[in-house]
Amino acid sequence: MKILLIGKGGQVGWELQRSLSLLGEVHARDIEDGWNLAEGEALIAKLREIAPQLIVNAAAYTAVDKAEADDTLARAINATAPALLAAEAARTGALLVHYSTDYVYDGSGDQARDENAATNPLSVYGASKLAGDQAIMASGCAHLILRTSWVYAARGGNFAKTMLKLATEREQLKVIADQIGAPTGADLLADLAAHMIRATLADPKLSGLYHATASGETNWHAYATFVIEWARRQGRAIKVQPDQVLAIPTSDYPTPARRPLNSRLDCRKLERSFGLKLPHWQLGVERMLAEIL
Repeated sequence: MKILLIGKGGQVGWELQRSLSLLGEVHARDIEDGWNLAEGEALIAKLREIAPQLIVNAAAYTAVDKAEADDTLARAINATAPALLAAEAARTGALLVHYSTDYVYDGSGDQARDENAATNPLSVYGASKLAGDQAIMASGCAHLILRTSWVYAARGGNFAKTMLKLATEREQLKVIADQIGAPTGADLLADLAAHMIRATLADPKLSGLYHATASGETNWHAYATFVIEWARRQGRAIKVQPDQVLAIPTSDYPTPARRPLNSRLDCRKLERSFGLKLPHWQLGVERMLAEIL
């Protein structure tokens, strides 16, 4: 099977290069290869040169705050490009895999949302990602859309690395405690995709939208505390004391884009459909910490 992976340099894209290699011949592309999702029709011309049976889009405009002032580019990458990819997949019969986000919801309430929950994005980023999801679903192509949250990886920057750096430099940290979600590893998302692709190629009825996160839940303050204390137990030189990792509300840290307070996603549809058990978020974070430390 010929596979096109777009966004090979991102956290998820890097892991997908590994997981997709078990399924076929992977053609991994990124912006440095001339694959600019904002170029529209030029993107489709490049895609037709490869003529893949599987298209995996791991690229996105993810600068959430910057998107508030860069609506045109965010929508070109997150909405228009996926629509074009979906139309091409529908034309050729290819399967399209696409990653989405909890930011398509408004984060109200305290319950986990399933795939049928009403969407109501609070930001340009969330609205642009939702438009991309809707275009794929309306295209008629075979697709897997994986909505996820709080993605991290050992490669590149992430929240845990930032907290560890600050914990070695400062005597006090202030971390938001009223945003709830599940830290989800890029390696988990890549492995899920490979399993789901194989199953969906065998049974096209599995095509659709799925929530995909690690299990369990936490907030940014508890996440930071978990990371810092894990590093302390491993003998890392941590300057900040446990009682000086202070919990603050989102209102104390204003940003251009509003974040959803409740990023809980109900992943039971994925587990039932594919016979999987999603691991607890702490397991993946501990594995990532062991790798980077």
